[in-house]
Amino acid sequence: MKRNDTTQEAILSSAGGFTAFSYGGYNIRFKAPYSLERYTDVLKWDNGYLVVLAKYSHNDEPEEEYIDLKPILAGLYIDSDAFLKPIKTVRIAYA
Repeated sequence: MKRNDTTQEAILSSAGGFTAFSYGGYNIRFKAPYSLERYTDVLKWDNGYLVVLAKYSHNDEPEEEYIDLKPILAGLYIDSDAFLKPIKTVRIAYA
């Protein structure tokens, strides 16, 4: 049985000085850089490691940014291997 693609997709966003990573009923928030305006694109997803383009207030052009979710998940006592394994894609979404 093939899983629905939406069950394999996580969402990345930012608001109020925090980054949010949402998947499987979890909305994990962590402090974002002070000048982050928004994420604009996901360049790479590698089992918990993200390379994204981020728009900062001090630069007109988006910059490459790196996010490693494994230490964040470990700090929340979430088994990173089990949590991250089903995620195949990450997309940027804002309300």
